[in-house]
Amino acid sequence: MTTNKPSREIIDTICAMATPVGTGAISVIRISGPETFNVCEKIFNPKNKKLKLSEVKTHTVHFGSIGNKDDLLDEVLITVFRNPNSYTGEDAAEISCHGSSYIQQKLLELLINNGIRLAKAGEFTLRAFMNGKFDLSQAEAVADLIASSSKSSHDLALNHMRGGFSSKIKTLRGQLLDFVSLIELELDFSEEDVEFADRKQLSELLAIIKEEINILCNSFSIGNVLKKGIPVAIIGKPNVGKSTLLNAILNEEKAIVSEIPGTTRDVIEDTISIGGISFRFIDTAGLRKGGDKIEKIGIERTYEKIDQAKIILFVFDISDCTQQGVMEVINDFKSRVKDETKRLILIGNKTDMLVEAPKCFKYLVEHETIFVSAKRKENISLITESLLQSVDHDQISDSTMVSNSRHYEALLKAGEAIENVEKGMDEGIPIDLISTDIRSALHYLGEITGEITTDEILGNIFGKFCIGK
Repeated sequence: MTTNKPSREIIDTICAMATPVGTGAISVIRISGPETFNVCEKIFNPKNKKLKLSEVKTHTVHFGSIGNKDDLLDEVLITVFRNPNSYTGEDAAEISCHGSSYIQQKLLELLINNGIRLAKAGEFTLRAFMNGKFDLSQAEAVADLIASSSKSSHDLALNHMRGGFSSKIKTLRGQLLDFVSLIELELDFSEEDVEFADRKQLSELLAIIKEEINILCNSFSIGNVLKKGIPVAIIGKPNVGKSTLLNAILNEEKAIVSEIPGTTRDVIEDTISIGGISFRFIDTAGLRKGGDKIEKIGIERTYEKIDQAKIILFVFDISDCTQQGVMEVINDFKSRVKDETKRLILIGNKTDMLVEAPKCFKYLVEHETIFVSAKRKENISLITESLLQSVDHDQISDSTMVSNSRHYEALLKAGEAIENVEKGMDEGIPIDLISTDIRSALHYLGEITGEITTDEILGNIFGKFCIGK
């Protein structure tokens, strides 16, 4: 099914836990659908005996007891949301009860026994989308907001949820739609040889739209890593203190530390927020020749992680290093990694072992080496400061940054369609064929906001949401 307008008839009422399952001070159960107030009135005994939930004002809270007639379950608060002024756009309610797992289970059973079914993953947000409360990209931003673990990922998701990104897409699509309408009008009057769409204006518009799409596509490289955490690979030879450094940065004993070379045989990952930005640190197996079969597999994975990382921390033992040894690693890194956007930061570890300055000290200073003692947690702040300097903060503040791979793929396809239109106009291709390419661009831009979508796409998107959202 292809949908141009998000609308459908809702015939059932759903419920789900809106708070995590388990014991807590309170729990919230969310209900949405046409039978919300009828069912709630059957099981809710308000403090004010004259009160009827189906008649009260929206966004009001009411106290009372809940349960079967002869079996009191709990004292609760019910918050009423009348359509269309609710999250889903339907009649909705939230029941705040005590956080007993027994009460949660029995309250859900009570609702189900009265004709309400359990919601599927993301079904509340799906209904909000179908009822036109927000577009598809904003709906996806809800999931990103819930999953955000840093200020940067939170701000990015919040801006998308409030429509900053979708507004840009709708503007581009609206401009194209105006022109394709004029072009198709020309086709209706083809025998009269009239021209409604100014070709020069169309060319100028295509150039502007293509530039906007390219900017959005280019922003994905930083937007996606901000969402998931900027990957930082910690590499170096065995026993130089990589795992100790990881533990010092994370401020916890995440990795096993041993004097035995080759202890770290697989990658260890953890994420922390530094200055409001998530960094995903990856401790890797020591780089050396030889070793057993398992260690060699670990080293292969190290190079895979180097390819994935945006920043590389090359750790070496400052108390036992030579200029030639450091240069070999740097040259090996440059020969293996072709991506010039990756940043290599030299970390001279074990300063606590120094008796005197190493002979290559001047060379290391010229390469902006950070000197630390991971064991004593000395100068670790210099590493975090350097990591923050690697981030383009001006680009992060852009609310239209792309962070969703589905949006990125749709933009790439829309960009290809625009290029086909430009090529067709240059080659004098008939206007009806050019119109087809413009409609193709409109289709892919519409997929982002949900103006054009399918049941399969909706199922894939909302199936990844948590139940209750």
